[in-house]
Amino acid sequence: MNSGPKRIVIVGGGYVGMYTALRAQKKLSRGSAEIIVIDPQPNMTYQPFLPEAAAGSVEPRHVVVPLRRVLKKCRVLTGAVTEIDHERRSVQVRPGVGESYDVSYDLLVVAPGSIARTLPIPGLAEQGIGFKTIGEAIFMRNHVLGRLDFAASVEDPVARKRALSFVFVGGGYAGVEALAELEDMARYACRYYATIDPSEMRWVLVEAANRIMPEVSVGLSSYTADRLRERNIDVRLDTRLNSAVDGHIVLSDGEAFQSDTLVWTAGVRSHPLAAKSKLPVDERGRLTCNANLTVKGLTGVFSAGDTAAVPDLSKKDPNALCGPSAQHAVRQARVLGENLVRTVNGQALEDYKHGYAGSVASLGLYRGVAELYGVKVRGPLAWFIHRSYHLSRVPTFNRKVRVLADWTAALFFPREVVSLGQLQTPRSDFARAAAIS
Repeated sequence: MNSGPKRIVIVGGGYVGMYTALRAQKKLSRGSAEIIVIDPQPNMTYQPFLPEAAAGSVEPRHVVVPLRRVLKKCRVLTGAVTEIDHERRSVQVRPGVGESYDVSYDLLVVAPGSIARTLPIPGLAEQGIGFKTIGEAIFMRNHVLGRLDFAASVEDPVARKRALSFVFVGGGYAGVEALAELEDMARYACRYYATIDPSEMRWVLVEAANRIMPEVSVGLSSYTADRLRERNIDVRLDTRLNSAVDGHIVLSDGEAFQSDTLVWTAGVRSHPLAAKSKLPVDERGRLTCNANLTVKGLTGVFSAGDTAAVPDLSKKDPNALCGPSAQHAVRQARVLGENLVRTVNGQALEDYKHGYAGSVASLGLYRGVAELYGVKVRGPLAWFIHRSYHLSRVPTFNRKVRVLADWTAALFFPREVVSLGQLQTPRSDFARAAAIS
């Protein structure tokens, strides 16, 4: 390392990247370090609000945080890191337009996050969509409302049934919350469609395990499944998706039907950059880390979040690792930011030890489940706790106020149930006009 200001390069501007940079820029003295954050997107998405953004309870712009506005003392580069060369202490950045270039570093944080964990299921790549980005959330809102518009405009019963069938694969938090919020929105929207009864819609949740939401207790998991079934949501446990070719859904229990909507939320996997980097990784492609969030066997390289295999010191099992959750990512980022400061200042690093507080989940408007310090909460109170918790966690006072304003307005005005499907193909009208001329 050079004797001047340290250059800290943070790969990824998500939970870990943004919160780490926030803590480091706050604690590092002026002139002691230069912080560079690199991400393909110029903003951080607060993913717990994606289901509410899809349902129209929160304005999509209020779910994302502009990195340059928040990281005022950092340099933000918009581009994808395609290669890490630790021997040369540099990363290769590919911008959206133009040639790739190298950025050198003294200290490196590898936190590109995760991508959807898919399986080689026929038709999945062509028919499925994930639920990890604001773009996917907006698409799903427009798509679901668009299917209602279509069903109300055709007389073919087969086409109607296909349009009104919605399939979600994966019963973790992401899948359950996305399905519950969108079903709630669609059920409300049906009041504006004289020819569609809510009972005509079919919502299917496919889960390979024997219960949904493994993050909570068995009792709360069963309660959640029962509440979904009360809303005529078809919860299929111990079931897998076998095929989805041309929208023909085939399940492992033998049932087959047509659907225009297939949402894949069956887990995530480490970003492939980690395995490609030639840094030490485990069998799941995650960087092997020490409890202090340094990468094992290397000097000056840190990682956290979904890309990192971090020991869970709160468990008795010495081989236990922290799971890929937002709660871990945010808390690890705080420790990581502090450890960057300690490294620059020549101080000893601290370990990350997670104290489990609990879990919260929304099941639609005024419905929720929560488990806090062993206490189980259900219904409207759990829904209120869910909103309060995430409002306290969403970054910046600006975003907190805007989200709160969205919720307050929703108390006095009806839901907006307009499909803006033209957003998906903004050039189509112009292209047709140009073809005519």
